[in-house]
Amino acid sequence: MKKNEKKPESVKKILPYSLSTADKLGLFSNLSTMLSAGISIIETIDSMLDDAKGNLKKILEVLREDLIQGKRIYQSYARFPNAFDKVTVNIIKAAEEAGTLDTTLKDIRDNIKKENEFLDKIKSALTYPLVIFVVFLGVLLTILIVVIPKISTVFSRLRVELPLPTKILIFVSNIMISYTVPFLIGLFVFLAALFLFYKTKKKLMLGIIFSLPLISDLIKQIDLVRFTRSLNYLLTSGIPIISALELTEEVVARKDIAAVISRSKEMIVSGKKLSEGLKTSKGKVPSLMIKIIEAGEKSGTLDKSLKDISEYMDYQVSNTLSVLTALIEPVMLVLVGIVVGGMMLAIIGPIYNLIGQVGNR
Repeated sequence: MKKNEKKPESVKKILPYSLSTADKLGLFSNLSTMLSAGISIIETIDSMLDDAKGNLKKILEVLREDLIQGKRIYQSYARFPNAFDKVTVNIIKAAEEAGTLDTTLKDIRDNIKKENEFLDKIKSALTYPLVIFVVFLGVLLTILIVVIPKISTVFSRLRVELPLPTKILIFVSNIMISYTVPFLIGLFVFLAALFLFYKTKKKLMLGIIFSLPLISDLIKQIDLVRFTRSLNYLLTSGIPIISALELTEEVVARKDIAAVISRSKEMIVSGKKLSEGLKTSKGKVPSLMIKIIEAGEKSGTLDKSLKDISEYMDYQVSNTLSVLTALIEPVMLVLVGIVVGGMMLAIIGPIYNLIGQVGNR
């Protein structure tokens, strides 16, 4: 490319800004409320810019500039893939073409609320196991940094023969204390390599995690919730079902569920119905879900059927999370007890042997 030659617009338009859930809710709520009140879009953005901060302010400034240049809202939103997904952008595009932007923005706001509540359920279910894990790490570090060095000093003076677990603990403790800086550098390098591997092989790692017995069912249910909810919003917005299915392929995490959606899309292209496409993937999609979709297709209320399914699957996810949490808590407590107990036995065992030797004398 020559120096004086301008870059193509497609190269310049993608911007890396992202938004928090609270900022998204505020943005869509304010836009829908002011547009419903008859306030022009430029006046609405000017009003929001007065209180906006950070990335939200930057996005609003770009949005205002684009609108002044004659672009549509969806075209501006498409420049921020980290803030607005393709489903949201296409729903706004359909709403602008249909002239129902104010009501659609309210629907998007409600969808964000539901998605946030959905994610909160998952986060709250993981909170207790995470707390147990953090406490375990704290106890482990305390034993290795405080307890082991004092005990190892006593053992070295008395020249006691130590079992292998005790030698391993003393070895690890010595490395952490005597070579603190190299240990921290090594730990940092390991974590950085792990993070880099996750970034480059994300699909591989997630595929392994998602294939675990209990996790597999949960992720499948979560994918079905997102699929049916997104498809419902897209169809309600007037987007053709083939385009809607293409977009929903990107909202699911598991490859097999994405393959089910892709196969269903191909069957619709060949003149079949969505329910017929889903029937070819028995075991991946619940029979009840297929029957409800089939009934919705016959009655012409597919979007309503999808909404009912998403609410039902949301309930199923809540139940699965409750069961998982109930199973994980005792398992983690037992594992922590075994590890900490084993470490304490590795410390106390040689002490008892020493006491026994003294008693025999």
